[in-house]
Amino acid sequence: MTEDVPQLVKEDPWLEPFTKVIRYRQERYHHALDLIREGWGNLSNFASLHQQWGLQLVNGRWHMTEWLPEAQSVSLVGEFNEWNGETHPLARQSDGTWTLSLPYATIRPHQKYKLRVTGKDGTTRDRIPATVQQVEQHPETHDFAALALANDYDYQWKCTTRPQLEEAPLIYEAHVGIAGEEGTVHSYRHFADHVIPHIARTGYNTIQLMAVAEHPYYGSFGYHVSSFFAPSSRFGSPQDLKYLIDTAHAAGLVVLMDVVHSHAVKNIAEGLNDLDGSGALYFHGNENGDHPDWDSKCFDYGREEVQRFLLSNIRYWMEEFRFDGFRFDGVTSMLYWNRGNESFDNYNKYFGLGVDNDAILYLQLATTLAKQIHPQALIIAEDMSGMPGLCRPIAEGGVGFTHRLAMGLPDYWIKTLKHKRDEEWDLHELWHTLSNRRASEAHIAYAESHDQALVGDKTLAFHLMDKEMYWNMSTQSQHPVIERGMALHMMIRLLTFASGGEGYLTFIGNEFGHPEWLDFPREGNQWSYHYARRQWSLVENQDLLYRYLHYFEQAMLSLEREHEILSQEVECVRLDNEGRILGIKRGDLLFIFNFCVDQSYEGSEVYLPDDAIGEYRMLLNTD
Repeated sequence: MTEDVPQLVKEDPWLEPFTKVIRYRQERYHHALDLIREGWGNLSNFASLHQQWGLQLVNGRWHMTEWLPEAQSVSLVGEFNEWNGETHPLARQSDGTWTLSLPYATIRPHQKYKLRVTGKDGTTRDRIPATVQQVEQHPETHDFAALALANDYDYQWKCTTRPQLEEAPLIYEAHVGIAGEEGTVHSYRHFADHVIPHIARTGYNTIQLMAVAEHPYYGSFGYHVSSFFAPSSRFGSPQDLKYLIDTAHAAGLVVLMDVVHSHAVKNIAEGLNDLDGSGALYFHGNENGDHPDWDSKCFDYGREEVQRFLLSNIRYWMEEFRFDGFRFDGVTSMLYWNRGNESFDNYNKYFGLGVDNDAILYLQLATTLAKQIHPQALIIAEDMSGMPGLCRPIAEGGVGFTHRLAMGLPDYWIKTLKHKRDEEWDLHELWHTLSNRRASEAHIAYAESHDQALVGDKTLAFHLMDKEMYWNMSTQSQHPVIERGMALHMMIRLLTFASGGEGYLTFIGNEFGHPEWLDFPREGNQWSYHYARRQWSLVENQDLLYRYLHYFEQAMLSLEREHEILSQEVECVRLDNEGRILGIKRGDLLFIFNFCVDQSYEGSEVYLPDDAIGEYRMLLNTD
């Protein structure tokens, strides 16, 4: 290995003891790319399983290919042969795949089908192919079946170019199913026609879509994926999802997918689990294959076919649906064998035996592929461990993500609201939490996301105002809890936006203080949709105060468009814990926060560097 010191180490002397590990990761990545080029020509060809596996229509014939190396027998069953497992057997190939070729007339487009697999363990089950691109769920039995697709079901794109994000990402995290006010599951087209205009008007430039890949349980929020290449059928067809993304692009909005490559649903009927009866295949065959907290299966990132499967998934969503990037869910669980169940209190945790180096390599290949497809791709890591270099280029010793979520911020806000009155907030602690991040790695700041909205917790608005929101949100009301809660809601958002990162995120509805929690239909709530929706009528009602929180969000986001502060350094220019004043300078803007409940200050001084002294005018306040 070369003795050159990686740039990551040059910038952080604390990493010097781990120079060999960081160089090893770089060398392993380059060795993997060399092998891929030798065997496949390039990374894109390596990531092409979605074009080779599954039921494909090629030159007027149906071709079925599935990787099931330990299976004893495989046959194609479906509506076309009345689910008869004897008539259409697949043939085993030397590479572990099973294949079958049929005339086009054998299967009609959109007919249901499955694979009948007799596994290594002797069981015979009807299974969904791994790379299936559309499934359908029976409305009564809830059973999933694959659908045969033909080229005539493609979508004609109207917006032919991707938006170019020239500013910091201002992200609107959203879930299609809950995006309407009616008590039902809403559709891709409803979201496109009714929610995208709101997002654009508010001032966001990026949409982050949750729950895109097919998942059997609606209440999983999309995090227990069963079919990785199939858009969730409960929201509409693949063409409907393309219409959503097309509409967003036409509005100038970048669209990210919340991609789940950290684990998969355990369900055998719908998912990948034990597909060939071997007990492993896509997942580790030992205890590493079971996630202790999520009741799910963990991928074996060291297996070539798994790498190809997941990388093909990246390519598929970016090319077929024109997603502009990803928010990778559960990266901490991917990186460490203990799935993140420990404190990360020293650098040894990031470079020792507890790290899954196969996961590191996979993520390096994934970020490389995404940037090859779209050089401006946003690739955001959900990592709470703080691994150094995660969001630095691979050439510098990193993993290649463009941003990481500032996960400590919402946790801090919720913990503070739960346990302290605002009179007791420690501004030194607050500033430390907001500013404590690796300066060389871009962070997405947020005060709350979907995690804080879930049942069992409360949104910021509900923490601040609670039951008073039911009775005192009228513009004619002057309730002290509401007035104080409104002010703090705006201050928390503005403070997080101004100082917490190099981008900003909110969850759908939180921009106007959506009340209550989010709870999907389940047995425990009598399968109610009452809390699985967004009440847009609240912000549209001219007699309610919600619209003022929304106006504030619009004004706050306009600061980035007009002044581009999130790409600039942030510094504290006044911290008076006794007087309850916090002053922050970022770019050409000065933010002064007065947390004192009973005093306004006149003539109070803020000490600025010489080049910042001048005339200032009021742009925004929370009053």
